[in-house]
Amino acid sequence: NLGKKTLLIDSDLRKPVVHSIFKFDKSPGLTTFLSDNADLKDIVFNSKVKNLDIVSSGIIPPNPSELLDSQKMIDFIEQVKEIYDVVLFDTPPLIAVTDAYVLLKHIDQFILVVRAGFAEKGALDRVLAATKQSNYNITGVVLNAMSEEHSYGAGYYYNYYQYYYGGNENV
Repeated sequence: NLGKKTLLIDSDLRKPVVHSIFKFDKSPGLTTFLSDNADLKDIVFNSKVKNLDIVSSGIIPPNPSELLDSQKMIDFIEQVKEIYDVVLFDTPPLIAVTDAYVLLKHIDQFILVVRAGFAEKGALDRVLAATKQSNYNITGVVLNAMSEEHSYGAGYYYNYYQYYYGGNENV
């Protein structure tokens, strides 16, 4: 929406989903490039959303962390930074595997996405401790899948309003 040329990369090489959201084939993708089987132009697809291109994951490899921690990945990041204003990496959950931590050392900003009502506090505490210990600064947080039940007191005030005013539409 800001007119910035953006690239979304599905770097969850274990359980990729970006290709299914945007209705692309999973391959060729990032793993194809990292395995020296494609050039950048072969794996970037237009999403039909203005200013948004997509790189899908590619086939699921036996060694995702090694591919993400390779010189080829560093080369990939340098190439896309020259072309795009914003480069977004969709990674696996930080609590599940080390893949996202491998990528963190090569990126400029880190936005933590937390799913409301799903993420456990203990797991979130472990992620925050691990990122702090690793000296990775969290640029921001996105609270995903919010609903009224997740907002403190919202139900109370709504019910109070309904009780007090009796649901009168003219109020």
